[in-house]
Amino acid sequence: MKKWLLGLVCMLAGLPVLAVTQAEDVTSFTLQNGMQILVLEDNSIPNANMYLFWKVGSRNEVPGITGLSHFFEHMMFNGAEKYGPKMFDRTMEAAGGSNNAYTSENMTAYTDWFPADALELMFELEADRIEHLAIDPDMVESERGVVASERTTGLENSNFQAIWEEVKGAAFRAHPYSWPVIGHESDIANWTLEDLQQYHKTYYAPNNAVVVIAGAVNATEVKKLAKQYFEPIPAQPAPRAVHTVEPQQKGERRVYLYKPSVSSPNIMMAFHIPQSQSEDYYALQMLGDILSNGNSSRLMTSLVFEQQLATDVFTYIPDSIDPNLFYVYAIAAQGVEASALEKAIIEQLNLVAKQGVSDNELQKVKNSRLVDFYRTMQTINGKANTIGTYQLFFGDYRQLFNAPDAFEKVTKADIQRVAGQYLRKANRTVGILNNKEDSNENDL
Repeated sequence: MKKWLLGLVCMLAGLPVLAVTQAEDVTSFTLQNGMQILVLEDNSIPNANMYLFWKVGSRNEVPGITGLSHFFEHMMFNGAEKYGPKMFDRTMEAAGGSNNAYTSENMTAYTDWFPADALELMFELEADRIEHLAIDPDMVESERGVVASERTTGLENSNFQAIWEEVKGAAFRAHPYSWPVIGHESDIANWTLEDLQQYHKTYYAPNNAVVVIAGAVNATEVKKLAKQYFEPIPAQPAPRAVHTVEPQQKGERRVYLYKPSVSSPNIMMAFHIPQSQSEDYYALQMLGDILSNGNSSRLMTSLVFEQQLATDVFTYIPDSIDPNLFYVYAIAAQGVEASALEKAIIEQLNLVAKQGVSDNELQKVKNSRLVDFYRTMQTINGKANTIGTYQLFFGDYRQLFNAPDAFEKVTKADIQRVAGQYLRKANRTVGILNNKEDSNENDL
């Protein structure tokens, strides 16, 4: 991107014009055990962060052990050889740091934020739980109960989670994306210690990780510490590749979920789309923006403000290693039937596929994407997270620095083409969540 245009974008967005991070600013090296380390020196603040991306999510599970990836997000904080139960958090907080973690269909990420002078302590803490995690039977049972309760509470309290589980299960018949990240209730109740031990040994091996460290650090010092603390951890045989390919969907699928507490119908539509490394990735992301990003988007304008059929509507496209789904989710306004809202959504999707979008719509989402990109890249946290995410989903963190140009190259014809190609009736799964026990709204 030309510097003058970047300056204009930052000025309009109220962002300071700072030095732009380039691909060559990232130092990359691989330890002898296969662990990949990416380092970005950034002295804008005297802090640093360490992101550990493990290439394990619900897609790596099989029936019988679903939910194990998410379970280890809990277990990794429950003690190891040197730092016992709850000591990971306490030690980090005593050094002025904090942490978090998340699990998705594709990966599990652990995030550490800390003053830069605590870097060696972070290496020590992480190395301890990677190599010597305590899989204690009593702790396992305690956390098993926590996760089981989390699953039950989530389904009871979140309409989105409840219908999402049903839609995913119907849209995928073969691929492991079909089950929820938290796992099936019966599997949670029946994991064995052997299941846990083998899963940790296989997927928390150093050769299955990408580590990103950004902030007021020195790449030479990071490499020294990585070799001292991480390199002695033995590599393991590579996990078995996920080879299941979801068969092409050849007709609309529908699910209906009854929930007495729902005040108005919720609708979710899901359309099969390619993985993030597809050439259509950027066009699909911008199609989602045009449909639902902001009050002037297609679905918000039509469904919420003009027709007043919905109180909220949004699209969701997960970054994904394998082909996944383009989601459209809407909550009906009081007194609006699910059939009326569904029909209105389909009309808007068909309009884009048949008539395309305007120059103004396309430019608006390009501007928004550009501003969001540079806003994210203003912070060491945003940089570390995005660098690691691109490494996992696009196969090379350097692709991150091509993203602004990739969005800029998307045309109106690209948007119309992907809408027509993917947002088709035969390619969609429709879920309706309602407070009526039976659905009489069959045909549209």
